[in-house]
Amino acid sequence: MFNYVNNNPFGQRIESAVSTGQEHKQRQQQQQDKEKKYLEDEDNDEVSLAPLPELTQEQVEYLTKEYIAKLKSEHENEPKVIQKLDKFLSKFDAKKFMKRNPNMTVSDFNMLMFNETSDLVN
Repeated sequence: MFNYVNNNPFGQRIESAVSTGQEHKQRQQQQQDKEKKYLEDEDNDEVSLAPLPELTQEQVEYLTKEYIAKLKSEHENEPKVIQKLDKFLSKFDAKKFMKRNPNMTVSDFNMLMFNETSDLVN
């Protein structure tokens, strides 16, 4: 019967399922080899970010007021916390704060302010 199929009158050879499975495996292997070669390529794909700018005294003062205002709005139903925050803000000295924490960026400021005010809020 296979002879009849392979020797059909149209002259086209019909391949068995085994050979197409082997071709599929070969294509998969070639694709995996290409991907492996691509992944092993030694190109430098590093991205360097520019450093954040350092804060000025005016920026520190502004950010402090904004940070305290945010905390006050979060704890508006707690008058003791608001009093503590107001006292902190009135005593806050940006020059001393910047001297204790030189080369401060915005992310540094937020971390430091959280540490400074966490005991006031809790």
